[in-house]
Parts: sequence; C-alpha cells; structure tokens
Amino acid sequence: MQPTEELKHEHAIILKVLDAAAFEVMRISQTYKINPGKMAAMLDFFKGFVDRCHHTKEELHLFPMMERHGQPRDTGPLAVMLEEHTLGRIYLKTAAKALSLVDKGDQASIDEVGGNLGAYVDLLKAHIAKENNVLFPLADKLLTMEDQSDLGKAFAEVEEKIMGPEAHEKYHRLASELTGT
Repeated sequence: MQPTEELKHEHAIILKVLDAAAFEVMRISQTYKINPGKMAAMLDFFKGFVDRCHHTKEELHLFPMMERHGQPRDTGPLAVMLEEHTLGRIYLKTAAKALSLVDKGDQASIDEVGGNLGAYVDLLKAHIAKENNVLFPLADKLLTMEDQSDLGKAFAEVEEKIMGPEAHEKYHRLASELTGT
C-alpha cells in the first residue's frame, strides 16, 4: 500500500467519527445538553489519532518530502494544509477548554463546545477532500518509488515511536465505539 493510500484509509475512519461528531453538534444545538464522556472521547480521538498520528505523518514526513520535490511550503497546497492543521488545533483546544468549564457547571460554555466542534467538523471534512483529491494525487506524481518506500518506513516509525505500541488499534476501537460500527 502506498503511503498516500494509508492516509486515505485513515481519512475514511476520521470521516466516520466526524459524522458522529456532527450528529452530537446537532443534538447539542437542539437539546442544549452535552454528553461529557462522549465529547471527551471524541476530542481524544481528534487530538490523538487525527493530530498526533495522522497530521504528524504529513507534517514530519510527507510535506517535507514534497518540498524536496519542488512544492513550496509557504504557498499552494502545503501552505493551505498546514494552515488548516493549525486552525483545527485551535478549534479542538477551545472545545476542550469549554468542555472543562461545562464539567465545572458552566452551562454557558455548552455553545462554545458545540460551536468549535462544529467548526472543526466542517473544516476537516473540506480538508480531507482537498487532500484526497488534490494533495495526494500530486504527491503520487512527484514521489519516486524509493521516496514512497522511505515514506512508508517513516509512517511506521510514527506509529511505533510517537504513538506507541497498540495506540493505532486503541483509536480504531474508539472510532468504532463513537460511531457504533
């Protein structure tokens, strides 16, 4: 499997959890109630799997390799992807902070949780479409077979050294629990 196919496979899992999060956002806006445990689990998935695993593979390995093949980091697709990663982190951090306030009894923060999670869902769905339809095909054209092999090894190192043993499986289980699949 090419490294971009691995990333697309991760996208499929992420999209299912994003759909579940969109449902929670809708439920929050209709009921003005929040399920703190479920929300904390979703934030854990998005921070751990999406940002710490998936985005790390892209930022530490795929994007620099594409840069070495002439793609500028400060303009074009790579700049857009990096900007969206940063914006996603802001939404998650703000949602987590608001959730901690809800846990302390601040009901006014419920809107902030739902609003930031909703913005994150919208951002990431559009982001994934850009990567699947523009960035990854571009990477597959630019990268040699040797590059692809090196990238695959680098992705495996992220799984082993940054994520740790069995973390990927943990997040797959969490995604299944959150989506009921």
